[in-house]
Amino acid sequence: MTTALRIAVTLAAVIAAVLVGWWLWTFYVLSPWTRDARVQANVVEVAPDVSGLITAINVVDNQKVAKGDVLFVIDHERFALAVDEAQAAAAQSQWTLKLAQDDARRDEQILARDPGAIAAETVETSRTKAGEAAAALQLTQARLATAQLNLRRSTVRAPANGYITNLTAAVGDYATSGTGVLALVDSDSFYVYAYFMETKLPGIKNGSEADVKLMAGDTVLKGTVQGLSRAIANPTAAGGGLLASVDPNFEWIRLAQRIPVRIALKNLPADLALAAGMSATVVIRPAPPPS
Repeated sequence: MTTALRIAVTLAAVIAAVLVGWWLWTFYVLSPWTRDARVQANVVEVAPDVSGLITAINVVDNQKVAKGDVLFVIDHERFALAVDEAQAAAAQSQWTLKLAQDDARRDEQILARDPGAIAAETVETSRTKAGEAAAALQLTQARLATAQLNLRRSTVRAPANGYITNLTAAVGDYATSGTGVLALVDSDSFYVYAYFMETKLPGIKNGSEADVKLMAGDTVLKGTVQGLSRAIANPTAAGGGLLASVDPNFEWIRLAQRIPVRIALKNLPADLALAAGMSATVVIRPAPPPS
């Protein structure tokens, strides 16, 4: 092999290595893709609006439910009795109001016919009693409406389409108002959070198309970039509890931060079993240049 040929081969190898290195650098450092992505969904913590013993649970763990389906019932009989009691109190108040109004009307008629036959204070007292009776009726009607509302809400229904998950409640448990009894994964809310290094963000735009490859079965889904987080939690600062927490891989070297990018999924297959927490690889396809 001549000297010139050896030099040519060496230069070709160097050029090939540089090109491969540049391609690898661009692909791994600058190209908008990541293996650090997770399927997410809205998880509704179903909590009753009234307190009482759970008398019936109409679902089982991992069951699919539709919005409005009955999930569980809380002491329906006790709340029905409360409605009966409130209805009786309202009926009593109506009769009390009628009597007070009749007395006030009669006293006014007597005063109109013969001012000396009745004291003005008596007429004023009867008017006041009629007003108090009217206010008492409004109060009992409000209590009746509250009792009826509590009765309706003693039957707890699914607030969205989805799946019951991690069901641990049982008949006989005491449910407390505002305290979660079971969790419901909203099946219409699945999306992907992809964590991109900040060096790759220039290639990501709102509305860009995304390919989401699930680790489960290598299924590829289509998606669209909805937006990127404008803040992540600072682990050394207070007050970041509502921000996404992205832990660094190493603390002894300076690494590019990973920023969450939200991706909306579209045209999901009907037979696809998605679960929040699944791992995925996301590739963002560059937006076409403006025409």
